[in-house]
Amino acid sequence: MKITESDSLHQSLESKSTRELLLGINQEDAKVHLAVGEIIPEIEKFIDAAFEKMQNGGRLFYMGAGTSGRLGVVDASECPPTFGVPQDLVVGIIAGGDSAIRKAVEFAEDDTEQGWKDLQAYQFDAQDVLVGIAASGSTPYVIGALKKAQEIGAITACITCNPDSPITKACQFPMVALVGPEYVTGSTRMKSGTAQKLILNMISTSLMIKLGRVKGNKMVDMQLSNNKLIDRAVRMILAAHAIEYKEAEKLLAELGSVRKVVEYLDGKK
Repeated sequence: MKITESDSLHQSLESKSTRELLLGINQEDAKVHLAVGEIIPEIEKFIDAAFEKMQNGGRLFYMGAGTSGRLGVVDASECPPTFGVPQDLVVGIIAGGDSAIRKAVEFAEDDTEQGWKDLQAYQFDAQDVLVGIAASGSTPYVIGALKKAQEIGAITACITCNPDSPITKACQFPMVALVGPEYVTGSTRMKSGTAQKLILNMISTSLMIKLGRVKGNKMVDMQLSNNKLIDRAVRMILAAHAIEYKEAEKLLAELGSVRKVVEYLDGKK
């Protein structure tokens, strides 16, 4: 029996009050960050290997089905606006294509060949990195792609919540968060999904920092796509240099990024 499919520790959910439901869910959620903390050494090994590839031009790919695929797409799609990287540096692929982000595509995850076909559309090669995401650890779409990626010499990893599952044997860097049974039996969008999201945050954020996309603790290359972000960028500049708000705003409009403004002002010292 997979841990993710084992029976909930909480019974008769339909008879519980709203408060009891919320407390029970929260009680289970509290276990997630501890489970992720236990596997930081495994996450660290993967990130260091991935960084080596990416600093030499490699790309990072996430692949999954259902909730797992959606989480990968979300993390990948946040990298360009947050860190100012090209759209194709971090790529999220979901079984069934982009339409599956909103609506489940039946049996898309059961095709062992399609994952690799979807990767080939991006000219995936040995310089790239693939992270397969599958709470169950048995998704054929993801496992098939991982095996092919490993054959060509790419870095391969997985995020799952079941130890010794098939996906852990199809990659070099298994990251297995043992979060235990779900509050609603088998509903891996809950604790398993939360663990996956936490690990994805760790992977992308650490890699972007190591690739030089953060200065101090600031997103100096973020895209200036709305007024809130422009104001945040101006305040980053003001924290680094004692100039007027309007002057910082003007320089930001001219130079296009916090990094460029700070470097320009550093040069004037």
